[in-house]
Amino acid sequence: MNGDKVAFSSIDEYIALFPPDVQDKLQTLRKVIKEAAPGANEKISYQMPTFALHGNLVHFAAYQNHIGFYPGASGISAFLDELSVYKNAKGSVQFPIDELPPYALITRIVQFRVAENIGRADAKLKKKK
Repeated sequence: MNGDKVAFSSIDEYIALFPPDVQDKLQTLRKVIKEAAPGANEKISYQMPTFALHGNLVHFAAYQNHIGFYPGASGISAFLDELSVYKNAKGSVQFPIDELPPYALITRIVQFRVAENIGRADAKLKKKK
Protein backbone atom coordinates (compact mmCIF):
# COMPACT_ATOMS: atom_id res chain seq x y z
CA MET A 1 0.00 0.00 0.00
CA ASN A 2 1.23 3.49 -0.84
CA GLY A 3 2.64 5.29 2.22
CA ASP A 4 0.49 8.42 1.80
CA LYS A 5 -2.82 6.59 1.42
CA VAL A 6 -5.23 6.79 4.33
CA ALA A 7 -6.74 3.52 5.53
CA PHE A 8 -10.19 4.16 6.97
CA SER A 9 -11.57 2.04 9.78
CA SER A 10 -15.11 3.45 9.81
CA ILE A 11 -17.58 5.42 7.74
CA ASP A 12 -17.50 8.18 10.39
CA GLU A 13 -13.74 8.48 9.92
CA TYR A 14 -14.17 8.65 6.13
CA ILE A 15 -16.89 11.32 6.24
CA ALA A 16 -14.96 13.46 8.75
CA LEU A 17 -12.29 14.19 6.12
CA PHE A 18 -14.60 16.31 3.99
CA PRO A 19 -15.84 19.92 4.27
CA PRO A 20 -19.08 20.38 6.27
CA ASP A 21 -21.35 20.75 3.23
CA VAL A 22 -20.04 17.49 1.74
CA GLN A 23 -20.24 15.79 5.15
CA ASP A 24 -23.93 16.71 5.31
CA LYS A 25 -24.60 15.11 1.92
CA LEU A 26 -22.63 11.98 2.84
CA GLN A 27 -24.40 11.65 6.20
CA THR A 28 -27.79 12.03 4.50
CA LEU A 29 -26.79 9.47 1.88
CA ARG A 30 -25.73 7.11 4.66
CA LYS A 31 -29.07 7.62 6.45
CA VAL A 32 -31.03 7.02 3.23
CA ILE A 33 -29.16 3.77 2.60
CA LYS A 34 -29.64 2.61 6.22
CA GLU A 35 -33.39 3.25 5.98
CA ALA A 36 -33.66 1.43 2.66
CA ALA A 37 -31.58 -1.51 3.93
CA PRO A 38 -32.16 -1.69 7.69
CA GLY A 39 -30.52 -5.12 7.99
CA ALA A 40 -27.34 -4.10 6.19
CA ASN A 41 -23.99 -3.76 7.91
CA GLU A 42 -21.69 -0.80 7.47
CA LYS A 43 -18.06 -1.36 6.60
CA ILE A 44 -15.19 0.05 4.60
CA SER A 45 -14.45 -1.86 1.42
CA TYR A 46 -12.15 -0.67 -1.37
CA GLN A 47 -11.48 2.29 1.00
CA MET A 48 -15.08 3.45 0.50
CA PRO A 49 -18.13 3.45 2.76
CA THR A 50 -19.99 0.23 1.99
CA PHE A 51 -23.23 -1.41 3.02
CA ALA A 52 -23.42 -5.19 2.94
CA LEU A 53 -26.28 -7.67 3.22
CA HIS A 54 -25.54 -11.16 1.88
CA GLY A 55 -22.62 -9.53 0.10
CA ASN A 56 -21.93 -5.92 -0.84
CA LEU A 57 -25.02 -3.84 -1.64
CA VAL A 58 -23.66 -0.39 -2.45
CA HIS A 59 -20.57 1.77 -1.99
CA PHE A 60 -20.26 5.53 -2.08
CA ALA A 61 -17.40 8.02 -2.12
CA ALA A 62 -16.83 11.74 -2.35
CA TYR A 63 -14.51 13.36 -4.85
CA GLN A 64 -13.67 16.93 -5.74
CA ASN A 65 -16.51 17.35 -8.26
CA HIS A 66 -18.94 14.53 -7.53
CA ILE A 67 -20.26 11.90 -5.17
CA GLY A 68 -19.78 8.46 -6.62
CA PHE A 69 -22.49 5.87 -5.96
CA TYR A 70 -21.72 2.24 -6.77
CA PRO A 71 -24.72 -0.12 -6.79
CA GLY A 72 -23.11 -2.54 -9.23
CA ALA A 73 -24.02 -3.19 -12.83
CA SER A 74 -27.51 -4.50 -12.04
CA GLY A 75 -28.34 -1.44 -9.92
CA ILE A 76 -27.35 0.86 -12.76
CA SER A 77 -29.02 -1.06 -15.57
CA ALA A 78 -32.34 -1.40 -13.69
CA PHE A 79 -32.59 2.39 -13.29
CA LEU A 80 -30.69 3.53 -16.38
CA ASP A 81 -33.48 5.77 -17.70
CA GLU A 82 -33.57 7.78 -14.47
CA LEU A 83 -29.79 7.77 -14.10
CA SER A 84 -29.16 8.88 -17.68
CA VAL A 85 -29.11 12.55 -16.62
CA TYR A 86 -25.94 11.79 -14.62
CA LYS A 87 -22.54 10.61 -15.77
CA ASN A 88 -22.64 6.84 -15.30
CA ALA A 89 -20.79 3.68 -16.19
CA LYS A 90 -21.48 -0.04 -15.92
CA GLY A 91 -21.63 -0.12 -12.10
CA SER A 92 -21.40 3.51 -11.02
CA VAL A 93 -23.00 6.92 -11.22
CA GLN A 94 -21.63 10.38 -10.45
CA PHE A 95 -23.82 12.95 -8.71
CA PRO A 96 -22.45 16.52 -9.01
CA ILE A 97 -20.99 17.66 -5.69
CA ASP A 98 -22.79 21.02 -5.91
CA GLU A 99 -26.26 19.42 -6.18
CA LEU A 100 -28.29 17.30 -3.79
CA PRO A 101 -28.15 13.63 -4.76
CA PRO A 102 -31.51 12.13 -5.83
CA TYR A 103 -32.21 10.50 -2.46
CA ALA A 104 -35.60 9.00 -3.46
CA LEU A 105 -34.01 7.31 -6.48
CA ILE A 106 -31.11 6.10 -4.33
CA THR A 107 -33.65 4.57 -1.92
CA ARG A 108 -35.25 2.62 -4.75
CA ILE A 109 -31.89 1.44 -6.08
CA VAL A 110 -30.83 0.23 -2.62
CA GLN A 111 -34.17 -1.57 -2.14
CA PHE A 112 -33.66 -3.23 -5.53
CA ARG A 113 -30.17 -4.36 -4.50
CA VAL A 114 -31.47 -5.68 -1.15
CA ALA A 115 -34.09 -7.80 -2.94
CA GLU A 116 -31.47 -8.98 -5.41
CA ASN A 117 -28.98 -10.02 -2.71
CA ILE A 118 -31.65 -11.72 -0.60
CA GLY A 119 -32.89 -13.58 -3.67
CA ARG A 120 -29.37 -14.72 -4.49
CA ALA A 121 -28.79 -15.86 -0.88
CA ASP A 122 -32.11 -17.75 -0.83
CA ALA A 123 -31.26 -19.47 -4.11
CA LYS A 124 -27.91 -20.59 -2.67
CA LEU A 125 -29.66 -22.03 0.39
CA LYS A 126 -32.18 -23.92 -1.74
CA LYS A 127 -29.37 -25.28 -3.89
CA LYS A 128 -27.60 -26.69 -0.79
CA LYS A 129 -30.72 -28.59 0.36
